[in-house]
Amino acid sequence: MDSAEHSAGNEHPSSISRWRGEFLSAVLEARYRHHVQGETARQMRSSLLVAAGLFLAFSVSDYALLGIGDAFFALLALRAVVVAAALTLAGALVRWPSLVNSPLAVNAVVFIGVTGIILIVPLRPETVNTQIPAVMVATIAVYLYFPNRVPWMVAMNGYLGIGFLLAVAWLAPVPAGVLVTLSLLLLFVNTVGLMTAMRLSVLRRSQYASLLEERQINQRLQEEIAERRRLETQLKEMARTDELTGVYTRRRFFELAAQEMRRTRREHMPLAVCMLDLDGFKEVNDTHGHAVGDRVLRGVARRCREALRESDIIGRFGGEEFTVMLPGTDLEGACALAERLREHVATMEISALPTAIRPTVTVGVATVNEDDPSVDAALQRADRALYRGKAEGRNRVVAGPEDGTRGGASQAVLS
Repeated sequence: MDSAEHSAGNEHPSSISRWRGEFLSAVLEARYRHHVQGETARQMRSSLLVAAGLFLAFSVSDYALLGIGDAFFALLALRAVVVAAALTLAGALVRWPSLVNSPLAVNAVVFIGVTGIILIVPLRPETVNTQIPAVMVATIAVYLYFPNRVPWMVAMNGYLGIGFLLAVAWLAPVPAGVLVTLSLLLLFVNTVGLMTAMRLSVLRRSQYASLLEERQINQRLQEEIAERRRLETQLKEMARTDELTGVYTRRRFFELAAQEMRRTRREHMPLAVCMLDLDGFKEVNDTHGHAVGDRVLRGVARRCREALRESDIIGRFGGEEFTVMLPGTDLEGACALAERLREHVATMEISALPTAIRPTVTVGVATVNEDDPSVDAALQRADRALYRGKAEGRNRVVAGPEDGTRGGASQAVLS
């Protein structure tokens, strides 16, 4: 929906003029006319063709009443002009439907038709009684079947009624009582026709305003659904990914670990886990503040992801502690990978401080045994190895007691 239609959707049916039967907003009125242009053009083409056919068909009665003569040929020429005008506009509407909203084109054809009806009186004055119903029908047709602005409808029917009354009074003298009755009939027909046209006009525009409102509500609903889906995706991502470090959360790590454990057992593949802890992290927070501590955590997490393989799974266990799962890796391979990870972290430097910080990590490694009910048992063995590495001097890789012992060269913890 474009901006014009979007703003139009804010209009309410009460924004329709009860005097003109149009939207008070010129933009909305133009939008409505464009919306119904195709349907209105088809309706008007049908009306023009029917009117032309009926108007021409009355030439048969002209011949029956007048026979061959000047009066007949004059009437025939008059009817031909009216029919030609109607057919010309009907044909033009096929190629240019927008002409239906052109006051000049519509009013010109209506004017020609109305003039033709009035001129029948001097050419057939003796048939005034049969022409009166035709005038009534023509009056209603102008209101209902020829889409136009209300002022033009009133003007055209005013011209038809007054012109017909003057022609009858001048060329077909009738008693004054008949003229009064005819005037009242024309007034009644115009009143009914105008009220009907106004009612239909207001009803159609009310329906259009409701349609725009419904579209706007649907658009808002779609936007709300899209926003809710975005929030759900964001919440799922937040539940899966640690906001600070970008690695998996503890819960998500254990979900993936359980899946990986089932897969490796099904395929009879080795599986190893690591517990990783930053050395002296409390001192960093106490000395430099939590903002620097957060930078250290983000940097370490980034270095770990760089050192790990695509198939490896890393999560933040809590605080400065991380867990890593190494699918398809035995103890020796896990220790080698953990050593590479330790060295990669040790080469990182957190600068922009009075004293540069070089974080180090201690890593505990363990393999998942076939009799382990879950990955927790292996993580507990890796955790015990981690604390043993801390006790032995930190910045090293240590395998669990049940898996054998493997240590790495000790480095300066923080400098």
